[in-house]
Amino acid sequence: VQLQASGGGLVQAGGSLRLSCAASGRSFSTYVMGWFRQAPGKEREFVAGISWSGGITYYADSVKGRFTISRDKAESTVYLQMNRLKPEDTAVYYCAVANGGSWFNAKTYDYWGQGTQVTVSS
Repeated sequence: VQLQASGGGLVQAGGSLRLSCAASGRSFSTYVMGWFRQAPGKEREFVAGISWSGGITYYADSVKGRFTISRDKAESTVYLQMNRLKPEDTAVYYCAVANGGSWFNAKTYDYWGQGTQVTVSS
């Protein structure tokens, strides 16, 4: 499985970005796709997840109502629309794939993209 994340950048507080994660290598019908982030000096944390088949979604409390995860099956791509960004959202964002287990635990995920930097200025 290969994951290619893109879409990061520098944005002012209150702005928006959309991250993309293109997946390839196998069928994802039973998988969960997740977004995590890691700020300097902090542990990697769960941001959002979506089941590939049914589109069930979960969000971290810190991003609920501001971020939206979605997937395009035809393009094998997962998106993270991030609105009303805050300086505390600054981090490297990673997409990942899991086949079962806890959505919220990074150790559940088997494959990871390379990460994309998101910087929110105040």
